[in-house]
This record gives sequence, structure tokens and C-alpha cells, in this order.
Amino acid sequence: MRYIRFFNELHLSDIALVGGKNASLGEMYQKLSTKGIRVPNGFATTSDAYRLLLKENGIDAKIQASLKNLDCADTLALQTCGHTIRELILNATLPEQLSKELQSAYHMLSQEYGSEHIDVAVRSSGTAEDLPDASFAGQQETFLNIDTPEKLLQSVKQCYASLFTDRAISYRSSRGFDHFKVALSVGIQKMVRSDKASSGVMFSIDTESGSENIILINAIWGLGENVVSGKVNADEFFVFKPTLKQGLNTILKRSLGSKKEKMLYSEATHTINVPTTPHEQNSFCITESEVLQLARHALIIEEYYKRPMDIEWAKDGLDGKLYIVQARPETVQSKLQNHISIEKYTLDSTKEAKLLTSGRAVGDKIGSGKVNVIHTTSEFARFNEGDVLVADTTNPDWEPIMKKASALITNRGSRTCHAAIVAREIGVPAVVGCGNATEVLSNTQKVTVSCAQGDEGYIYEGEIAFTCKTMDISSLKETKTKLMMNVGNPAEAFNLAKMPNDGVGLARMEFIMTHSINAHPMALVNMHKGNKVKDEEAIKAFMAPYRDAKEFFLQKISEGVGMIAAAFYPKPVIIRTSDFKSNEYRNMLGGLAYEAVEENPMIGFRGASRYYDESYKEAYAWECEALKRVRDDMGLTNVVIMLPFVRTPEEGAKVIGIMNAQGLVQGENGLKIYAMCEIPANVIIADAFLKIFDGYSIGSNDLTQLVLGVDRESGMIAHIFDERNPAVTKMLKMAIEACKAHGKYIGICGQAPSDYPEITEFLVKNGIDSISLNPDSLYKMHQVVEALEAKLT
Repeated sequence: MRYIRFFNELHLSDIALVGGKNASLGEMYQKLSTKGIRVPNGFATTSDAYRLLLKENGIDAKIQASLKNLDCADTLALQTCGHTIRELILNATLPEQLSKELQSAYHMLSQEYGSEHIDVAVRSSGTAEDLPDASFAGQQETFLNIDTPEKLLQSVKQCYASLFTDRAISYRSSRGFDHFKVALSVGIQKMVRSDKASSGVMFSIDTESGSENIILINAIWGLGENVVSGKVNADEFFVFKPTLKQGLNTILKRSLGSKKEKMLYSEATHTINVPTTPHEQNSFCITESEVLQLARHALIIEEYYKRPMDIEWAKDGLDGKLYIVQARPETVQSKLQNHISIEKYTLDSTKEAKLLTSGRAVGDKIGSGKVNVIHTTSEFARFNEGDVLVADTTNPDWEPIMKKASALITNRGSRTCHAAIVAREIGVPAVVGCGNATEVLSNTQKVTVSCAQGDEGYIYEGEIAFTCKTMDISSLKETKTKLMMNVGNPAEAFNLAKMPNDGVGLARMEFIMTHSINAHPMALVNMHKGNKVKDEEAIKAFMAPYRDAKEFFLQKISEGVGMIAAAFYPKPVIIRTSDFKSNEYRNMLGGLAYEAVEENPMIGFRGASRYYDESYKEAYAWECEALKRVRDDMGLTNVVIMLPFVRTPEEGAKVIGIMNAQGLVQGENGLKIYAMCEIPANVIIADAFLKIFDGYSIGSNDLTQLVLGVDRESGMIAHIFDERNPAVTKMLKMAIEACKAHGKYIGICGQAPSDYPEITEFLVKNGIDSISLNPDSLYKMHQVVEALEAKLT
């Protein structure tokens, strides 16, 4: 055939002929099927066919005339131009030879699948599309469930016309693409019956942090158009590549999407959206084994293409198999990999700010401005430069006004929808999938949109001041003193890991519990046993979709710890086991039934003393089980475990015995167990403690409190609390000397080095192994330590 190429005839070298999308499908169909990648067969029209259509109908000159001197910033002019050109193409006649070849190829494909009229997807593929520096995300049309030759011919013509949608014209103009050097190929591919199962998108790179160690998978019920268009909030899975390659089950995180609709086949309209059932909304739409199978497919595809990839997949509800229906280069994060500076956005304060709504963060920037709620493209003319764009969902038709926005907010969508891809590419902070943005936000209202606080994006009332620091990391040199980071929120871990660091010196288990569990651990233990507990209904609502309290606890804790450990892998990540005080435990769901009222919780029932007490030891056993899952099942052996508030060596030995019984055996598989050095006894009889533990990490806050006898929560004597007091610094020096004498690790993870450069200087001079700092002070302290070490040598 002259104008048709089947997938078994296409290679990556044919981009100019059939576009990136179709060339890639042909390449995978031929080269990756032997590696277990299933690609439904199909064929593509060539770019010559598109040019023949324009020539035979004499419309190329008319198109050029329409585009001449077009100002894409003029929304009305853009809409008029796009409509005129599309009508020219839709009213044109398909060349006779092309029409015959399309029908013949369709008949051949139908025969291959044992049908007279098979169902096919008809997709556009621009011949400049899917290049490494431009995504062309959603710029042309797709038509699904096309099942007759007549419908096929009409869909092909509609695809040609979609080369001149308003969004496509604007996109090419803004990126300097010549409209007439971009042709269009149409791909016709056997449909995967995901209408009877599920489908989605995956990236072989983290779309937000740019970590190449992550595979991000989104999944929805039904046909995949809803996830790429942003109409549905998808399930989300993060898979860790390094340990996946070792054959381990490393699903770092699972997030349940609302998935309120699914797209099915329709005889009348090709496809139709219908509501999902409550069960579908509260269930993940693929199994863990399918998540891992998809992730392994992503590894194979990325390895073949030698670059991060954006991949669409579908599960066939008839044969139960997973198929790859598209793969193209990822275009945003992969361009940033060689940048030697880091931008860090920070809100000045949110203490007084009113939170209006939240959703999934796209990017890590902050934007503010006046809300402009847009419902349809007819309202584009009233959108002003610098407005905050608010919409139910934003398909890429809206790209012309997205470029004007200071930020973007939608009710629906996930981090892999077309709108999110375009938002990243043009550098606009976006929060998608809020659910109620168009209801709670109103026109001209001033808001601040923050994507700088992890994977959750927040919309605050008013314009809150923020800062953006640019750090030139190329000038930093490696220091002898290890500079680590204090990390609390697992959602921020991958972005924080981009900063120069030697690992995590403190990750607090209680922060992970607060973020992920929200219930008293003993309430969950009793629910697992079938006992009634206080706040049970609220706990069950928070647990959804998990039904078993123990599996919920283990999964969420292992995910939280795993995200932090993976972000910094293979550098050490020191996880301090839970150290809530009784008053903090009382505030958790179900907590009142398990906690006494203490006059001074700071020196009460906390830390290691809880772990072997009858009232709590079952919960601590779960905590150990979750940590074992991270180290053994997920393969994140860079996790070091640290015990807080160990009052006596005997207490330390007792807790380590419990850990050993739960399979966390000190020394096995490289496991190290440290203690917090935060009680004067830890320093005074350090020799006895260090026979039990592999090292110390100084907690300067509690150590200062107990050395000076100052309740650090009392405002009346706050002026006495000072880590620079000679009594405290003498304790610091003694702790360092004791660890050095025993050849054990010694670090510090308290607040003091973050606040006081003179404390940092004191610690470096005394030979501390590592200093763990708050992220916002890491860059500054790196410079201090670098200069100090140079002076000391």
C-alpha cells in the first residue's frame, strides 16, 4: 500500500512518515513482544496521505492565509481561525486511493482478530510529536470504539482536522513549530476491552521530583481516555526501581482515587461515561501483582528507549491481560536532570491562613492571584494575565489561557492527565482533583496556591507572601562531616532528596503515624481483635479501603517509612520509633481509652518504656513488623532504627529483645540499632549503653531540657533554654568522646545546629560524625561546615 503502513513495517526511524506515536508502536510491536510486552496490532496512515488530502482539495493555500499574522494571545481570533481551518478539512473529500487502502487495511486487521468488523481506536500522531523536548500532550483528537469502515473514514478526517484545534495552533506557535512542517498521521489500533476492566498511564520517572528511581502508575475503571483527559481522579501507585530490579515487591505507596466515572462502549455515541459503584470507588482497580507487572513493563520499555518514558496501558476484561497502547518520551523532568541549581519555594507562614481546599500537587512552586472560574471555552476572553485559573477539569483546549495563569486549580484530574503534563511543561503550579474548587472559590477572590508542601497541594485564602531561593549546588564541595536531613513528611521526601545531603539523620515515626494512621495504635489492635473501640466509625472511614486494622497499620507505616528510605536510597535513613507523649496519644482517634492524664508528659510514659509495657507492647510489635517489611520485603536495607528516650541500659536490652523476636535482628542483613542520646544518663554511663547500641544520635532539645531542668513547653522559663549553655556543650563533648572511644557512630539530630552556627562549629571541631539539619538550613550550614573544615586542615 502507498499510504498505509502496518505496525510490523514501522520503526522509530519513521517519525517523519507516521509521527512519534505510531513509529513507537511499530517499534514496540516488533522488538518488545519477545520480552513480554503486548501491543495490539494496527496500522498508520503516512504524512504523505495528509498532504495529499490538502493538495487534492486545494485547501493548503487557504489554511496558510488563515494563519497569516494570527495573534494566538487574541482568544477570539484564535477560535475563529481554528474553526475556519477545521471546517475546510471536514468538508474535504478523502483521496480515493487513501480511502481504498484504509478500508482494505481495516478488513485485514479484522480478519487477524477473527471478526468482520473489529473495534479500533483511531488516534492522531503529529510528525513532530512526542519528541524529547515537546509533549504535544492531547493536542489532537482520539476516537474510540470505531467498528465500521464508514466510521473509520469519518474518524480519519476528523483526526486530520484536529491538527488545527485552537490548542494545537497555540501550542505550536508558542514553541516555534512551523504549522506546515508538522503533518499528521492517523494510527488505527485494535481496541483493548478495558471498558470491561481498567486502564491508565505510567511514567518511568517521578513526575514531580524527577527521581529516576520511581515508576508512577495511575489507574481507573474503564477506557483510558478519562485519565489522560483529567475527568477522573485515579488510583496512584509508586514503585521503586532499584529493588524492583532485584525481584522485590517494592510498591512504595498506594493512593485510592475517587474514580467516580468510567467510560464504556456505546452503540449510539461510540463511548459513554457512567457513574461507578460505591464498591468500585472504594477499591483499587488493579491488583498488586498487576501493579508490579506494569512496573516491569515500564523498566523494559525505558531500558529499550534509553530514556524516561510516558506510557499508556490497558487491561482487557475479556482475556485478563495487560497491554501497552502507547509510549513516548517524558518531556519535562528529563530535561531538568542536569540542572546544577535548585529552586526552593517556601510560604512565609500559614498560621493565620484559612485553608479553602486541597488536591494533588503538580510541580513544587507557589502562585497567587485573583480567582477566575472558567466553565467553557466561550469564557476565555475574560481570563486575564496572572489570574488563578479554576475549572472543573482542563483538557488541553485550554492551553492558551493556562499560559496566562499564575496557578491552576481543578475539581477533577490526576497527576498524569494531559492538563497536568502541559502545566509542568509551561511551569505553572497546579492543584488537580480538589473535588470542590469551583464551589468554594469565587471570581476575583484572592488566593495562594501552594505545591511546595509535598504531594498535597493547598489553596489558602488571600495572597500569602512566599520566597523562592535558588541554590547553586555546583559550588558545594563534599565535607568530612556528614550533613544529613531531618525529614518528617514522606510526601516531601523525593523533593528534599534533590538537595545535597548524606542521608536522613532523623525521620520521626510519630510524624508518619499522624500523617497516615490518625488513630491510636492500641485502638487499631483492639479493632483487629474484633473489640469495640471509641471513635470506631471515624477510624473505619479513615481506613478505607482497608478493612483489617492491622493490614491498614502495616501498609501505611511501611509506605511512609519506605517513601523516605527510597527517596534517599542507598544513603542511610535513621528512623526513630514512635515517641508520642501521653497527651499527644490522647488526641488521636480512640486515644482517650488508652492514656492516663500525666502532669508532665515530657518525662512521663514515653519512648522505650512504652514498648515492653503490657498496655502498649502489641502496638510496638506491629511497628517492628512494619519496619521488617520495609527492610526485608521492600529491600530498603538503608533503614537504620533508633530508639528514643532509653532511660537505662536494661531497658534498651529489653526492647532490642522484642525487636529480635519480631525478626529485626541486630546485625542481621546489616541492621544497626541506635539510641537517642537525650537523657543525662545516656552520657554519664555511655559505656554501658554503647555495649548494647551501635551508636548514638544526640537529641539536643530533650538533653538541654533535662540538663538545665527546663520544661521546654513552659513559656515562663523559655529564656533559660539554650543549647549553648556550657553544661550542655560539655555533655555534647562527652557523648562524642564516648562513641569515638568505642568506635561507634555519633551524630546529632536536634534543633541546635539548625539554629546556631556556633553549635555546628563546636560539633565539627569535636569530630562528630554527622549533623542532621532541618532542610531549610542545610544549604547554609553546608557552606559553614565546608569553610570550617578548610580552616581546620
